[in-house]
Amino acid sequence: MVKLHDSATLSCSERCSGLARWTVFHKRSDTLAECDQTSCRSVKEGYQMIHDQYLKGDLSLIITDADFSKRGWYTSDCASKDICDVHLQIEPLNTTVEMMAGESLILRVDVSDAVDVTYNSAGTPGPSSGQICTVDGPSLQCKPEYTQRSSLTSGVELRRMTPSDSGVYTVMDSRNKEVIHTYTVTVQDVQQSSIWKDGYQKGNSDGYQKGSEDGYRNGLGIGAGVFGIIALALGVIFGRFAGPRLLRLRREDPSERIGDDPSGERQAEDVESGVALARAC
Repeated sequence: MVKLHDSATLSCSERCSGLARWTVFHKRSDTLAECDQTSCRSVKEGYQMIHDQYLKGDLSLIITDADFSKRGWYTSDCASKDICDVHLQIEPLNTTVEMMAGESLILRVDVSDAVDVTYNSAGTPGPSSGQICTVDGPSLQCKPEYTQRSSLTSGVELRRMTPSDSGVYTVMDSRNKEVIHTYTVTVQDVQQSSIWKDGYQKGNSDGYQKGSEDGYRNGLGIGAGVFGIIALALGVIFGRFAGPRLLRLRREDPSERIGDDPSGERQAEDVESGVALARAC
């Protein structure tokens, strides 16, 4: 078993003085690579044999990029006599998915062969475990409880996921019963989501801080406005009551009478100032 897209070596040890070649088990006429006493040839791109190894009795086949399409049985023969059958398996993919309720889950179908999708619950109440869907080319068949919320897009899409849908979803080759991809899925309720909680707490904190700053600035503005209004009111009151009294005092002061000022200029100015102040009040 090899990892996806790694190089794979199908081992076969046998002395062969004639033509040695490799084929896919179910396509014996489709040669992948071959060697004879003079050289080796890669008949199909991505497959090769090493001549030095062939001369030593090592007929191994090297697959340079092992993907899911290359899974299966391979046969090596020497002078049309089968000598080795080797099975190539690709290590299943494993994906962990954390999502919130209401979102869609997409299960990729990484092979062109027919696949089954199975579900095993994570201990939460919900749909029973077992096979839930089958994909064969463009055809998607699902159990009744999944039919209304499933479709075939870039994979098998399950819509409106809920916490009860948490569990392990497996995509398996229907014919060979080989696991292709495993998804470990956790569906969180929106209010239990750490993302939602962090956002909620941050929103509260930011709102409190912003509210404090705005309140402080608004308080300063309001305070300044109130102070200005009070100062203006005091000025009006002082002008209304203190102005006429000051004028009367100035008139009653003998030293301020017009007759005591030979020129009369000072008294005239004071009278005019008092009249103007009284009008302003």
